[in-house]
Amino acid sequence: MVSKKVTLVNAQGFHMRPASVFATAMGKYTCNVTIKFNGNSYNAKSLLNIIAACIKCGSEIELVCDGPDENAALSEGVQMIESGLGEK
Repeated sequence: MVSKKVTLVNAQGFHMRPASVFATAMGKYTCNVTIKFNGNSYNAKSLLNIIAACIKCGSEIELVCDGPDENAALSEGVQMIESGLGEK
């Protein structure tokens, strides 16, 4: 299991488009990918779970990956979030 705390930088937070892009990207990995936010855990491969988390700009989340390709999933996930999910 690997994890990293990152801050969401895109102005609109995890709304429909960036949540969809993120869930699709994480879905290609076999490991479990979880977003921890406000004491709750959300499946990062599920668009609806990400939307339900209501993660706004400036929020710190922990991205947790557990499985065979966990390092690759964590690396891509962190890079996507830090780059603003294509929005900034």
